[in-house]
Amino acid sequence: MFSKETYINRRAELKKLVKSGVIILFGNNESPANCPANGYYPFRQDSSFLYYFGQQRDGLVGVIDIDENTETLIGNDIDIEDIVWFGSVDTVHDMASQVGVNNSTPMSALKTICEKALTKNRKIHFLPPYRSDIKIQIFDLLNIHPDKQKEAASLDLIHAVVKMRSVKTEEEIAELEQVATIGYEMHTTAMKISRPGVTEKYVGGQLIGIANSFGSMVSFPPIFSQHGEIMHGIPSMAELKDGRLVLCDCGAENMNHYCSDNTRTFPVNGKFTQRQLDVYNAVVEAHDKAFEMSKPGVKYMDVHFAACRIIFDRMKELGLAKGNTDDALAAGAHAMFLPHGLGHMMGIDVHDMEALGQIYVGFDDETRPNLEQFGTNCLRMGRRLQEGFVVTDEPGIYFIPDLIDEWRAKKHCAEFLNFDKLDEYKDFGGIRIEDDLLITKDGCRFIGEDRIPYHAKDVEEYIANNR
Repeated sequence: MFSKETYINRRAELKKLVKSGVIILFGNNESPANCPANGYYPFRQDSSFLYYFGQQRDGLVGVIDIDENTETLIGNDIDIEDIVWFGSVDTVHDMASQVGVNNSTPMSALKTICEKALTKNRKIHFLPPYRSDIKIQIFDLLNIHPDKQKEAASLDLIHAVVKMRSVKTEEEIAELEQVATIGYEMHTTAMKISRPGVTEKYVGGQLIGIANSFGSMVSFPPIFSQHGEIMHGIPSMAELKDGRLVLCDCGAENMNHYCSDNTRTFPVNGKFTQRQLDVYNAVVEAHDKAFEMSKPGVKYMDVHFAACRIIFDRMKELGLAKGNTDDALAAGAHAMFLPHGLGHMMGIDVHDMEALGQIYVGFDDETRPNLEQFGTNCLRMGRRLQEGFVVTDEPGIYFIPDLIDEWRAKKHCAEFLNFDKLDEYKDFGGIRIEDDLLITKDGCRFIGEDRIPYHAKDVEEYIANNR
């Protein structure tokens, strides 16, 4: 938790941006895993509630009445039975005081607050809900059916939250720097312990253990797989094999839930083949180009396509692609190799504010997403960069057998792709390299003091010296 003044100032700014009405920010409730008393662990608070009210206990709601200039933390104090099993915790009143909120009430008061506002035809602002229990609660409070709540969510509140959370303050950057040290430990451990015969599941489990030991939890389920062509390939019981590449995409959350997110791809035996190097170095070049281009005022969509251009050109050099590169990108042929966007916002959420709607987070009135073109429709971040943004830089090259077969059958982008040559790479897998970038006044810098090796010679050297 930050200082009381941080939360006071955040809520004050939020009130200025939204201007009028009643803001309701729902915290998360415990989610049962297999019975009511056995919740998923650890508890994860809603990120926007955490941003404005700071408290990580379940069963809380924050109410900000802009017109009456009042703030209230709502929730029930735990009873003696819970204290016996889980220990005593601060009262809701005490938690409110810790973040500069003067009022606290039991949960039963929330219904009265809403009814009073509705009677006076006042605007009630809430964010798009993503949990079923919160959808039911909104239905009970506001009589809005769960199917209609996404559309009923307040655009004024969404835009205000996105505006504030997009630009990271110095204290937030310090949190991101701290959690980057956990991410470094996770990735370098993966490089150290991976070898032929070790299972993907074992390495994935070690990564989770590191995140839990040094922070709160993983920032997302770790991706660790020899099938790097699967974007979100979870660790299996398959043994790592000599001669294969393994893709490791993982990150941690620290105790304040700020996230890290990095990807590395490395040879199981510690030595790249020339065939692997030809593709790997193309990804490195695209990654470094994105880093070079990223600065305030630059559209991240332009950075994305600059990376795509490099990748397609290098695939032409390997005989996998052909034709005019600009025409190929316009047709979407690059998505054969890179079927996702270059990166996304990052902060308290690893895909920061994704629940609010990516069209509001990664795009604006000037820069709109292309939802019709395969691959390009997965670009999460396209708008102009600003100082204080934190974005991921994660180009990749993947050889997806099913995609190759489908495009060949449909003759899709046949004028730009050599399908016979692509067939030879169906056993290759995939490569991705990802780092977290802080946009600075004049450019950008990597988050994290220690650099996880990613240039081929550095990867090989690190593995050789640490296994």
